Amino acid sequence: MPLPVPDVPASRRLALDCRTILDHRVGKGVCGCCGALRPRYKRLVDNIFPEDPEDGLVKANMEKLTFYALSAPEKLDRIGAYLSERLSRDVARHRYGYVCIAMEALDQLLMACHCQSINLFVESFLKMVRKLLESDKPNLQILGTNSFVKFANIEEDTPSYHRSYDFFVSRFSEMCHSSYEDPDIRTKIRMAGIKGLQGVVRKTVNDELQANIWDPQHMDKIVPSLLFNLQSGEGVESRSPSEKEKESPVELTERCFRELLGRAAYGNIKNAVTPVLMHLDNHSLWEGKTFAVRCFKIIMYSIQSQHSHLVIQQLLGHLDANSKSSATVRAGIVEVLLEAAAIATSGSVGDSPFWPHRGAVCLLQPFACMCVCPGPTVLEVFNTLLRQLRLSVDYELTGSYDPGSSIGTKIIKTHGERQLQEAVIRTIGSFANTLPTYQRSEVMLFIMGKIPVPGVHPALASSGSGPEGTRMIQVMLLKSLVQVTAGFQTTNMLTALPSSFLEPLLSFSLTEDPEVRLLVIHILLSLIDRHDNRPKFSTISIISDISVLKLKVDKCSRQDNLFMKKHGQQLYRHIYLGCKEQSSGRQHYENLYNLLALLSMELANEEVVVDLIRLALALQDLALSTEESMPVYNRCAVHALAAAYLNLICQLTTVPAFCQHIHEVIEVRQKEAPFLLPEDVFIEVPKLPPSLERMEGEVLFLQSKITEVLGGSGYNIDRLATPYIPQYTDDDRLSKRKSIGETISIQPEVESRNSPEKEERTPAEEITFETLKNAIVDSVGMEEQERERRRQVVEKFQKAPFEEIAAHCGARATLLQSKLNQIFEITIRPPPSPSGTISSGYGQTQSRSVPVYEMKFPDLCVY
Repeated sequence: MPLPVPDVPASRRLALDCRTILDHRVGKGVCGCCGALRPRYKRLVDNIFPEDPEDGLVKANMEKLTFYALSAPEKLDRIGAYLSERLSRDVARHRYGYVCIAMEALDQLLMACHCQSINLFVESFLKMVRKLLESDKPNLQILGTNSFVKFANIEEDTPSYHRSYDFFVSRFSEMCHSSYEDPDIRTKIRMAGIKGLQGVVRKTVNDELQANIWDPQHMDKIVPSLLFNLQSGEGVESRSPSEKEKESPVELTERCFRELLGRAAYGNIKNAVTPVLMHLDNHSLWEGKTFAVRCFKIIMYSIQSQHSHLVIQQLLGHLDANSKSSATVRAGIVEVLLEAAAIATSGSVGDSPFWPHRGAVCLLQPFACMCVCPGPTVLEVFNTLLRQLRLSVDYELTGSYDPGSSIGTKIIKTHGERQLQEAVIRTIGSFANTLPTYQRSEVMLFIMGKIPVPGVHPALASSGSGPEGTRMIQVMLLKSLVQVTAGFQTTNMLTALPSSFLEPLLSFSLTEDPEVRLLVIHILLSLIDRHDNRPKFSTISIISDISVLKLKVDKCSRQDNLFMKKHGQQLYRHIYLGCKEQSSGRQHYENLYNLLALLSMELANEEVVVDLIRLALALQDLALSTEESMPVYNRCAVHALAAAYLNLICQLTTVPAFCQHIHEVIEVRQKEAPFLLPEDVFIEVPKLPPSLERMEGEVLFLQSKITEVLGGSGYNIDRLATPYIPQYTDDDRLSKRKSIGETISIQPEVESRNSPEKEERTPAEEITFETLKNAIVDSVGMEEQERERRRQVVEKFQKAPFEEIAAHCGARATLLQSKLNQIFEITIRPPPSPSGTISSGYGQTQSRSVPVYEMKFPDLCVY
């Protein structure tokens, strides 16, 4: 039998029905008539608001509301909706005290509640924050921003698929550019905007379900806003002590910018850096360099080290895109590249260079990841920089960024282009310092291949700039090589200075341009100096005891011996000819002395020492020769150089008799001819005689004496007794040309002189009685000369070094081969066809060309 239903009083049932209705009629004004019937969550919310807003939040009631929200999480969305309604009403009625209380309550509820229903509460919360940010009152904007920052620091347990932060990105970016009249309030608004952007980034960057904050539409607002505040605070240097304790807008901006970049993944670097480049372009900030360098220092130190090459790649592309911008803009980009390259190397914790070979194993980390890296290759980087160098030279010489157009061209300042060129050269050196040895060798060969060589590949010269442009390109590229080779360390000189690099380099050392010759010597010094001995020979002087220099000398390795056997004669010849140049100055002689000294310590064995002593004595003979039209200064400089070097080499060989002879000659010179010593020659005002008479006697170093004393110590007497004579090559004669035009102009002359037509037009020599008489009289003298010549040839082949004999025979063989080739080109004809001839349509016979493999030969000719 069913139990009877309890009888509920009618009044109680009516109250329950009214409560249910009122629970769903929020804010309709119905609840005011009967407060006891209102829902409990509304009563709890109303109780946190005091009668006087200045009293603040009623904490006891707030604790009750928080407990209720935790006990009944399904009511959390209604609590948020009701608070949002009250806040909107208070904002409209300008009751800002209650607005602050409502936001404080919301903040406490957010911090306390982490349930699945919080998403609906967050929507109400964001609606209220948006309401405050839309207000024109600075205090309300700052209040809303602070609440949003607190919300951003909360880690939500459940994802939200539909939440959007587009409004907040736009509004916070707008606040970063605030132009409020009161500077204090303006600063507060801007700082609030920066904090808001920081909160948006924190809230969205790690949540894949949120809107992608790295999209260009967001980055184009966030990054310029940060850079604007970073730039605005640059001029503010003086701050009061109380302000120094607080975080300035610039410090806050930099911290926010670093945090943004530190969270950037591989695929987001481009979207983060592109707005920086655009901002610097739009506000002409490349020209000042300081701010641009500061921005990219922040970028390079903030991003992950393995992503550095992406920033470098974007900077290189931006440099190419601004090829026709002013020199100051391009120089600013290059300076930023210079700083970025240095940071990419030093900023990584023990990492290898930041760029890989394309298609090779990635070199970004100590343990290379097996992947194909899309970063710029080494040669791409240097090719871009060299292209900018060449363009700058063209702009400087032509005076226009667009030579083909005369309308709207900019005025080019030579000073600005020179600064750009120097910046590019420094950047090339900075990039080279990040490379391992083998890659730096590749770069050296790559740059050498770009240098225009007269008569070899003149097409590489800058277009339309003529010989002067060619010379400037040579100088700039050689300066780049100086930067690349600085600090270069290698144990194998054969790989560091291969023939493909050394031969064209030495060909430049014989040009008439003194600047080019000096740069070549600098390059050689950087490559040969492996123990940092070069600074110890920066000046030429007579050192009585070289132990004070603390020189580092190692035993010559087998590879070094092979290198000197292969290239030693080339180096000696170019040192000799460099001293012979009339345009050589003090720097040339000091660097040539430095080169001799380094050869003696880095690459010298017994045979090399003998050759270097022979070279020094040959330089003395050069300065004494009356056939050479050398100025007085050059003669004295060569004498001083030879004296200083012989003083050094005698102490390195440690042969007492050799040292005694050298020191005796130096002492005589100090008394009788001080102008033959470096102390009187290599000074600002050289102490030179009006003319240099023929030197004899004790002021000269005697080859016979040196041969005698060194022969007693086991050195090769025959080699020492043979005077050094440089062998000239075709490359030497070609290098003496001043310009490409001069080199090309001699080509038709040589061809016409060697052509058979020219020889046919030469008139035959007229034979007269006087001609026959002179031939009979001179025959006796000719026979004597022929005998003397034969004797000299025999003596030369008996005593001359093998390298000189080989060079002489090689030159003769080359000459013979060229003559034979000319003869073959003149006399050779197509072979007669075994099939006979064919007749043409006009009754003439015509030979038919038959391939060799189709010809039918007699049986006797085949075996």
